[in-house]
Amino acid sequence: MNVRDPFNLRSGTLNRPPIATWKGNKNYGYSNSGINAPVSPLQEFIRTAAAATHSAAADLRDSVGDVVQSAHHALTAAATAAAAASADSNPADRPHPQAADAAADMSFAIPKNVPSFSSPQRKLEDHVWASRQRSSGTGGSVLNNVQGFLSPRGPGGLPMYKDKPYMYPPGRTGWRRNLPRRKRSCFLLLLVIVGLVWWLGLFAGREEGAETRLGKWRWPQGQEGDRVGAGGVDWLARRAEVVRAMELSWDAYERHAWGYDEFHPESRKGRQMAPKGLGWIIIDSLDTLILMNLTSRLTHAREWLSKSLTWDQDQDVNTFETTIRMLGGLLSAHYLSTEFPNLAPIPDDDPGSPGEDLYLEKAKDLADRLMSAFDSPSGVPFASVNLAQYKGIPSHADMGASSTAETTTLQLEFKYLAKLTGEKEYWDKVERVMKIIDDNGAQDGLVPIYIFATTGKFHTSNIRLGSRGDSYYEYLIKQYFQTNKQEPIYLDMWRDALRGVRKHLVTYTEHSQFTIIGERPSGLSGDLSPKMDHLVCFMPGTIALAATGGLSERDARKLPTWSAQDDADMRLARELMHTCWGMYKYMATGLAAEITHFRIANPPLPESAPHQAPEVFDPDPDAPWRKDFEVKPMDSHNLQRPETAESLFYMWRITHDVKYREWGWEMFQSFMNYTAVGEGGKDGFTSLSNANRIPPTTRDNMESFWLAETLKYFYLLFSPDDLLPLDKVVFNTEAHPLPRFEMGPLFKTGWERKKRDAEGKIVE
Repeated sequence: MNVRDPFNLRSGTLNRPPIATWKGNKNYGYSNSGINAPVSPLQEFIRTAAAATHSAAADLRDSVGDVVQSAHHALTAAATAAAAASADSNPADRPHPQAADAAADMSFAIPKNVPSFSSPQRKLEDHVWASRQRSSGTGGSVLNNVQGFLSPRGPGGLPMYKDKPYMYPPGRTGWRRNLPRRKRSCFLLLLVIVGLVWWLGLFAGREEGAETRLGKWRWPQGQEGDRVGAGGVDWLARRAEVVRAMELSWDAYERHAWGYDEFHPESRKGRQMAPKGLGWIIIDSLDTLILMNLTSRLTHAREWLSKSLTWDQDQDVNTFETTIRMLGGLLSAHYLSTEFPNLAPIPDDDPGSPGEDLYLEKAKDLADRLMSAFDSPSGVPFASVNLAQYKGIPSHADMGASSTAETTTLQLEFKYLAKLTGEKEYWDKVERVMKIIDDNGAQDGLVPIYIFATTGKFHTSNIRLGSRGDSYYEYLIKQYFQTNKQEPIYLDMWRDALRGVRKHLVTYTEHSQFTIIGERPSGLSGDLSPKMDHLVCFMPGTIALAATGGLSERDARKLPTWSAQDDADMRLARELMHTCWGMYKYMATGLAAEITHFRIANPPLPESAPHQAPEVFDPDPDAPWRKDFEVKPMDSHNLQRPETAESLFYMWRITHDVKYREWGWEMFQSFMNYTAVGEGGKDGFTSLSNANRIPPTTRDNMESFWLAETLKYFYLLFSPDDLLPLDKVVFNTEAHPLPRFEMGPLFKTGWERKKRDAEGKIVE
């Protein structure tokens, strides 16, 4: 008996020389070629050793066979005796003679542990194995013959080890046998890799890397169905790309700078603004995570708030920035999580849960510390606050004056907190600031950009709607809407200011007649500077919001209150939106500079002058419209600012002109193409030092408002109108949505405007 071949399969039943044959054949490999095999001493030695080994193996095999045979006879005898004894007691149990003969013919004993041939796993493997054999051909193959002998189901189901090759001759191992197939697979894999590398742009020149080629991906186009808008564009698919950008940005921050206030994506590190961190990025992003339904990321953020955030730090912070980002972010997260519990649902913040008021508790703790900024002689808040000491600190620049915009862009946040807590002091403190500002009697509603917290009087006469002036005007109309139009005093102040803007700041460019809002650095009696900060681009959307109250233009026009002035305001909003879009089209990357200058006539054309700007921006580098734009080298940086995206969102919701969505999509693609860090933006997105060259010069900084504002406005721009409808919410200047509400008996404006003349000056 051959214990390695119990069925004697190798003795001629297989169409291949048995292993013993090729081992014993000295000329194997030469017999078919007609070549006499050369014999060297080394080969002779190997052959002698092989023969001896073969002889020893044969002797061992025979000895083992004898032992097995003896054991078999002993077992057979014992079985016969047991059967006879049983038969004596029960004749029906006597073995059949043929069965006894069959048992005697068995050439091996049944092993103790028999594998299960009926298990589901083995059936699955048998099926796969059989499929492979069918695909490689049948008839005479080694495996098919083995299956025929061993499978209880016949050929096609082999209940044996599936990964062992059978009887391959020398030089034809399983790997080498499949070499042609492996060569084909490797060749196809190589083609895929080369194609992927080419697709990502790694073979491109130094002018454009992989991270700047995202725009050449297959961006979502049109599909059929309810998701598709005008022009066959699937706006929800485009919105999904915004979510992907948010996920990339957030995940990169989580990996490289978690808990830090600043994130530098290129160097993959963070930096703190306070000893224990302020949650600058985390808190500013909370409501974006909620709106985009990013539950797991929001859970991680809440865990950090609960376990790591503390405001009890000996740190000076800017009153304005901390209010709009941190306080506004917490209040907005509280509003969304309570009013829209199905957005990024977390059980921990459900009613009655331990974390129900986490956002509100953190907000109130911070607000109590920020309130010390209002402890000035005039009531105008100091520029900074020490959080641990509850102490207001004057500005270290500008002769200690506070920024006018910063002192008047706290009201939405503190008024909503007062409404939530019932603590009237929050309301009264910020309301008083508005009275002090208005009592200065600014001409035509246009305020200088600095004010002393000590005296409550303006400092310098510089007037602009860019930095240090912008959000004063924004919060006038938004305070009116926040309390559901119950404070008409702020609507009056807004209308005065907008008339002043038309009268003193609006003009048109010299060649193409683009509408711009300039500056008066030396006051209203000084020259007009044709300079527009990117920050000024909040105005188109704000003007449209003020004219319609947040309704669509079509619905607003049906109201009896609609006027010719509202028509004029909507026209101005459209023209300014067009100019802000031109600031993007002018740049090489398609991303606007921080500051743009314009060429205007001398003297500047008045707002009433006839004008008609070109509707389309000719891409020709020598196009006439480009003569009206100028970006100076020191102003060419792009900080991922949101103001234009913000206005596009408002203009789309109000006018439903699809071009605003298309402009937003083009702008979003430019951000993806030229600010992504790492392959496909896997390390986040960075602001740019020079956005007017390709490749752009980067700044290695991802602003918190990239997550809080810019991506949020893109997301809302591509969303249905019923997500945060404009007639139900107001957005603070950091894009944190807050609800409109009724004032109730506890709160009131608490002051009245003084009488003014035709120029807006106070009449004593």
